[in-house]
Amino acid sequence: MKAILALEDGRYFIGKSFGAEGESCGEVVFNTSMAGYQEILTDPSYRGEIVTMTYPLIGNCGTNPEDVESRHPHLAGFVVKEYCRFPSNWRSRETLDDYLKRCGIVGIWDVDTRALVRHIRNRGAQTGFISTVDPDPARVVEKARRSPHLVGRDLVREVTCKEPYRWTEGLWNLDGGYENPTGGFRYRVVAYDFGIKRNILRNLVSLGCEVIVVPATTPPEEVLAMKPDGIFLSNGPGDPEPLVYAQDNIRRLLGKKPIFGICLGHQLIGLALGGQTFKLKFGHRGGNQPVRRGEGPCVEITSQNHGFAVRGDSVTDEAILTHINLNDNTLEGLVHKTLPVFSVQYHPEASPGPHDARYLFGRFVDMMEKEKQR
Repeated sequence: MKAILALEDGRYFIGKSFGAEGESCGEVVFNTSMAGYQEILTDPSYRGEIVTMTYPLIGNCGTNPEDVESRHPHLAGFVVKEYCRFPSNWRSRETLDDYLKRCGIVGIWDVDTRALVRHIRNRGAQTGFISTVDPDPARVVEKARRSPHLVGRDLVREVTCKEPYRWTEGLWNLDGGYENPTGGFRYRVVAYDFGIKRNILRNLVSLGCEVIVVPATTPPEEVLAMKPDGIFLSNGPGDPEPLVYAQDNIRRLLGKKPIFGICLGHQLIGLALGGQTFKLKFGHRGGNQPVRRGEGPCVEITSQNHGFAVRGDSVTDEAILTHINLNDNTLEGLVHKTLPVFSVQYHPEASPGPHDARYLFGRFVDMMEKEKQR
């Protein structure tokens, strides 16, 4: 079945439909990862976005119940060059096409993704519209132009949990199951769910953390009443500036407990410290972003997924800049000058991606241990 992907600037691409039939709008972005499409599909940070995969063949691993980062996919649409109808991985339980149909995600394949990505890199990320039911490109372009933009929208409320819950599952072990801390839980972490990924929770549990996940709007008084040893601020979708409630909650928690933020959590810490954020031209999404740690020669290859960044010079009164993206020199990490607070813009939990930065979870644990011994 024919499908059309149209951009708000008038450019459109004609391909074939897979996944759910219908129409969907979102900001068109691209991810350069060569593997892990199921983790990408289920990352809540993609809420409101149509994701284009630069790797040309997608679907050859199928899908399974284990390789998910949340309850279900959150993205607005999926764009690939070539869709593999017949997965060959032994862990596959369902084809990608059937999975997208079941989850209501509209997809389009047989698209010149190289041309699409070059267009986005030159013109910047922009709103797009996918339709499998409207055959007129001009009408689909007009629908894209009428669709809402990401800037100024609070997408976190659409993906956060409704009630607090405990997470006890650790990282995968060699037996095919999940690790659990052999010495029991030494630390209690309250994690704000702005769109949290499960592999973040697994990393914390594997280091001996009892994790309580709470909704994004949970007041600081309720968090502190849980007697945490540390507070985690998760990744999440969209523009951080409209999340005034989250910024205010973080300000009220500063200095009360050790705080670790990832991705959106990093941006919210920057705003809570009086900094500023801005929208990147086309964002960082993929598993191969080089980041320099400190002033020395150490470089981490990182997994990233964000379209906004913190202005480094806007937070230097309160924080030390610890990590810098080597592609565009944007800020990738900070640590507070006097308080037990640090954050990174990238994803040390990977899933998908390299494990160069997994040490940061250990740093958070060390920070909590130090505070417990005071």
